Amino acid sequence: MKLLLLIIAVFLTTASKKSCRQKELPAGCYKGKLEIKALCMNYTISIQSQNFDTSMVVANWADETTGKNYRNVFELGSKCTFPNSLNAGDEFYFTIDTTSVQQCMVCMAYYPTPAKKLSIKVLNGPCTK
Repeated sequence: MKLLLLIIAVFLTTASKKSCRQKELPAGCYKGKLEIKALCMNYTISIQSQNFDTSMVVANWADETTGKNYRNVFELGSKCTFPNSLNAGDEFYFTIDTTSVQQCMVCMAYYPTPAKKLSIKVLNGPCTK
């Protein structure tokens, strides 16, 4: 009986570790995290995915206001279409949207952002292969 319980425990532990690993997303789809939601849409987003073109982001960046360091971040370029419902700390899925034309009013107050900027399209849920 103890042996059977031990085998079941090992199986469940192994299965849960596999399901917790980050799933590989389809090409062009990324998991992001809204790191900073500052005034006037000065948003900083990090890429949480493992496979992406590192030239799109700033590998290491420090927010000069707080001194906090971030990895693989970019400034939000699609300010007109980014959902207001997302808050700092929220994770979401997105694609890069180079076709979007951004024509909306955004105030000009300054808050530091990474040197690289991306326009993205936030998806309603995880990407599927």
